[in-house]
Amino acid sequence: QVQLVESGGGSVQSGGSLRLSCAASGYNYGRYCMGWFRQAPGKQREGVAVFDGDGSIYYADSVKGRFTISRGNVKGTLFLQMSSLSPEDTAMYYCAARGICSVQPLGAARARSEYQYRVWGQGTQVTVSS
Repeated sequence: QVQLVESGGGSVQSGGSLRLSCAASGYNYGRYCMGWFRQAPGKQREGVAVFDGDGSIYYADSVKGRFTISRGNVKGTLFLQMSSLSPEDTAMYYCAARGICSVQPLGAARARSEYQYRVWGQGTQVTVSS
């Protein structure tokens, strides 16, 4: 059974940085189809940064140039480096993995849709104060 565990969240001041980590166990679908999502209170879950099946990376417009998604050397390890954080980035951040991962890319819109992902971590809270 696949399990995802996030870490690295916390409270920072505006302009600060954080690095989130995700460790997967029991994950056998390949190393590309994972991503980071976030959900702020009262808002819909948003795909922040994801890998597509061909290795392409898609970012939400609001984080481009500030966030960087990367994979670790260990299969199923995922990171999200966040810099120039603002209060608008305050949310619960989730690591997610697709149940089916083909090398055929889905494209940005579908790859960033939460409905493509079957496995979710418990989330890690990021709070940015002004």
